[in-house]
Amino acid sequence: MDRILQQWKVERPDVDVSPMAVIGRIGRAASVLDKRIHAVLAEFGLQPGEFDLIATLRRTGAPHRLTVGQLLDSAMVTSGAITHRLNRLTDKGLIEREIDPTNRRVIIVQLTPAGLDVVDAALPAHVANEEALLGALNPDERSQLAGLLKRLLSDLR
Repeated sequence: MDRILQQWKVERPDVDVSPMAVIGRIGRAASVLDKRIHAVLAEFGLQPGEFDLIATLRRTGAPHRLTVGQLLDSAMVTSGAITHRLNRLTDKGLIEREIDPTNRRVIIVQLTPAGLDVVDAALPAHVANEEALLGALNPDERSQLAGLLKRLLSDLR
C-alpha cells in the first residue's frame, strides 16, 4: 500500500490519495480475515454465513428459536441469501423450520440438537481464531479500532 501511495504521489501530486491508505488496508484486511475465518469454520463443516445464523439462534437462549424475519434483521443480508443458508443448514440437519401455528405466513427456525452441538464446538475455535487474528493489537487499540469502525459503518449506512 505504501508503494502504491508513493507512486501516486510521484505521478499525480495534485491528487490527495490518502483515502486509499485506509480503504485499501481495510479491503486487504477483510480479505485475509475472510480466508482465515473460512478455514476455521470449514473444520466444523460450516461457511461463515451458516455459522452466523446458528450462532444467532444459539445466543438467543433456549429454545433457540427465531422467525425468519428476526434472523433476516440480524443477518444484514437479503431474504434470498437467508433462504439459501437455511436450506443448507436444514440439509445438514442443524436447523428445523416450521410454520407458526398462530400465523401461517411466519416460518420459525430452531436449532436441532446437532446444530447446538456444532455451534457449541465451533464457537471456542472461532473466538480463538479471531483472538489470534487481532494479536498485533493490544486491548486499547482493539477498542479504539472497534469504535472507529463502528462510527464509519454508521455513517456509511
